[in-house]
Amino acid sequence: MQIGVLGSGDVGKVLAAGFMKHGHTVTVGSRTPEKLADWAAKNRGAQVGTFERAAEFGQLLVLAVKGHAASEVLRLAGTKNLAGKAIIDACNPIADDAPVNGVLKLYTSYNESLMEQLQREFGGAHFVKAFNSVGNACMIDPKFEGGKPTMFICGNDDGAKKVVSRICDEFGWETADMGAAEAARAIEPLCILWCIPGFLRNEWTHAFKLLKK
Repeated sequence: MQIGVLGSGDVGKVLAAGFMKHGHTVTVGSRTPEKLADWAAKNRGAQVGTFERAAEFGQLLVLAVKGHAASEVLRLAGTKNLAGKAIIDACNPIADDAPVNGVLKLYTSYNESLMEQLQREFGGAHFVKAFNSVGNACMIDPKFEGGKPTMFICGNDDGAKKVVSRICDEFGWETADMGAAEAARAIEPLCILWCIPGFLRNEWTHAFKLLKK
């Protein structure tokens, strides 16, 4: 597939490299594409450009930016370039406040997630929450003694979720579909839980596992 990655931070670059590793072609979008020159040189085959260019290129899009910037980045990408496409939403609505006893704060309420806000604003796209509750070091081909970790996803479009589930499988994950967009109210705060061992004990290489009887 042709993948457009909106975001040039660590998460965006790791996912972009993962897509290329698994045979996909990638364009990474940024406000300042020139800053990605060294990264692109090390990841031969990767293309870089504006958010609009990446969104136009991608059959599947990945949104990997700070939560506060998500809406603006999608507007820069262009509504016409989002229409009808699945968008992996890896964003978290993390507030700027410092963690308290390892616990971060969200700027959203318990009754509405960031993904729901984005889905409402960009109704022509099909958002699927994924890759928001694990660190970038373990996103691609994770290896754990307990087997495949679980990637929790949700979204309103079944076709988009099937596409994202296939990507999760390629990347070495077991997918757990939690239902419609409202489930992001529970999935987004998993980032808080995931970060606590890191802030308290500098442990950042773990993932969640859903056990079924």
